[in-house]
Amino acid sequence: MLADIVLLVHAAFVLFVVGGLAATWAGAALGKGWARNPWFRGLHLAAIAFVVVQSVLGYTCPLTIWEDALRGTATDEGFIQRWVRAALYWSAPAWVFTALYAAFGALVAATWWLVPPRRR
Repeated sequence: MLADIVLLVHAAFVLFVVGGLAATWAGAALGKGWARNPWFRGLHLAAIAFVVVQSVLGYTCPLTIWEDALRGTATDEGFIQRWVRAALYWSAPAWVFTALYAAFGALVAATWWLVPPRRR
């Protein structure tokens, strides 16, 4: 059960990183103040920066390590667990993911300047 919780936290983190950029652009286009909230934007930038740095340095995501340790070698995943895992873990060489993370991180950083956060 703990492994499933870690998997869901991992999925939520991914959703925050990917969805946060889309939400920022949509919110800015609609004139929503939260799209420029410095706390939201700072957390979002820090989240993708963490992913980019750990990937460039060749480290495995801590959430992946924790989930694998909790699962051990046995795999008795249910439907939801398999679906979430399939969405998170694609089969491709590591450099592909590092390039994707770096490109997405650059897009988030560019958004910081194109849609700058503002204090109220």
